[in-house]
Amino acid sequence: MTKIHQFLIYTSGKSRSNLIFWLSLSLTFAVIYSIPGLQQAFGSEYVVQDDARQHVFWMQRFIDPGLFPNDLTADYFQSVAPLGYKAVYQVIAALGIEPFLLHKILPIALALIANTYCFFLCIKILPVPFTGFMASLLLNQSIWLQDDIISATPVAFVYPLFIAFLYYLLRHSLFGVGSSIALLGLFYPQCMLVAVGILTVRLLGYKDKQFYLSSERKDYLLLFSGLGIATAILLSYAFKSSEFGKVISATEAKTLPAFLPKGWSSFFSDNFSNFWLCGKRSGMIPSEWCVLTRKFFPLPIPPQIFAGLSLPILWRFSSRFPLIKLVTKEIILLPQIAIASLTMFFIAHIFVFKLHLPNRYTEHTSRILISIMAGIAITVIIDAVFDWVKVKSEHKKYKLKFLPLVLCIFLAVAILGYPHILQFRNYPFPNTRYIAGGFPSLYKFFEQQPKDIIIASLAEEANNLPSFAKRSILAGGEGYALPYHPTYYNEIRQRTVNMIEAQYSANISEVKEFINNYGVDFWLLDKKALTVEYVAKDRWLKQYQPIRDEVLAHLKEGTLPTLSNVMNSCNIFDNDNLILLQAECIIKY
Repeated sequence: MTKIHQFLIYTSGKSRSNLIFWLSLSLTFAVIYSIPGLQQAFGSEYVVQDDARQHVFWMQRFIDPGLFPNDLTADYFQSVAPLGYKAVYQVIAALGIEPFLLHKILPIALALIANTYCFFLCIKILPVPFTGFMASLLLNQSIWLQDDIISATPVAFVYPLFIAFLYYLLRHSLFGVGSSIALLGLFYPQCMLVAVGILTVRLLGYKDKQFYLSSERKDYLLLFSGLGIATAILLSYAFKSSEFGKVISATEAKTLPAFLPKGWSSFFSDNFSNFWLCGKRSGMIPSEWCVLTRKFFPLPIPPQIFAGLSLPILWRFSSRFPLIKLVTKEIILLPQIAIASLTMFFIAHIFVFKLHLPNRYTEHTSRILISIMAGIAITVIIDAVFDWVKVKSEHKKYKLKFLPLVLCIFLAVAILGYPHILQFRNYPFPNTRYIAGGFPSLYKFFEQQPKDIIIASLAEEANNLPSFAKRSILAGGEGYALPYHPTYYNEIRQRTVNMIEAQYSANISEVKEFINNYGVDFWLLDKKALTVEYVAKDRWLKQYQPIRDEVLAHLKEGTLPTLSNVMNSCNIFDNDNLILLQAECIIKY
């Protein structure tokens, strides 16, 4: 038991081999948790992550500049993409690696970098390598509970970059802090603002029931250099001209169905808990924590939450937990992260949508913060149990001798078995949200068509066509119709309304007019799209009231859409679920 105790609680300065072992084990689990995602990503020729369908598809222009000519959606997502994010894909594309291949292999690299920084960050707070392992293991579970890193979109870069910032901050590295702040600004500006907030909070201290300002020159140097870098990056965004105008105001947003509770970008809610705590965009808590709590309480709530929240209690009774004496003064960073994140969260609510979404200022830092707290708490508890049993054993109470080993086995089974519990309860882990294309012959057909074709479709499969077929769609579904810039959203919404009207019109002239107005070349239909049952259940159509109700009423009256009359004569692709119509044929009908 003594040897096991020493092996677990070796301080980082005593044994280099112990540090290397726990670091290697941390990275091993990072790879293990990444493998299922890689298997899904390369499981077939046509696979793409859900969010990447919007944020990566337009980057195929880096390989072939002729793709997506005059494509409103491609132009929009290219314009709102952060500078650093675009640069990474563009540079790698110049080396001959396609964007969709890069988006599949980036997650494992980002996860390994995040784990390495997390490991060494924790050792700066509690110099025990086992603590670094526990924190990085729990961080791994947190980031694979949701699809941020696996998406390889801008948010995927938050974890390696923000944890790197925290690590360099504890090392008081001016270059490291400045570089990480700059990279955060180029990839995910919201967390750059949190980082600057942390530098600001660090100027304040509390002692003898009084606040005081830091007298350390390095604290001011870090703050002013960070502020200068952040200001320069924000100005570069501010002066960047956008063809899509200003961000939507809160007043405008409240009038749009997309922002209401059942909308695809739901934000506003009269329910206090939904809005301030669990809202995917408005709440301060990571959404998956809320989902797991509501669905499975109490078992599958991430174990790091319980362990992390126990740290203040352990600190209160520090005399019973000897290892707390080894915790360095750098632990003050943890409440500073919380204060800066919450401050930015409320500021983002005050300037709603101007600083993007409030949740983005707390959800990522919460996962990082709770993992670090949990890693420290678990290490402190295990050490205390070993010490307690050692004292009892000296008094001839040998029955307790193996209690620490039992505790370690229990924790190992509980923590390592947690993902399997989630899978047993039908919650995906890792949560990749990969989408596999089911119509390879359709994608190949479109790839053989001119690059400037336009495809009109209300079918769910249309959302996959820009990624798999490399061709433009007239308007996409929820992921494409982001409502944050009215100039873009109003056009996409109008196109969709017109498409619904034309698809369900009983007048062939209206259909022809729609085709001519938008230059449509092909029309992709779900085979059940012209039925009452389809219109009544389709989630996309439900977002477009009252036009959807009018269509439903006409179908119930027995009025057939005119497209049903040309489905046989203008059909150029047909399978069990989809039918493709040639617009030129419809015009001649």
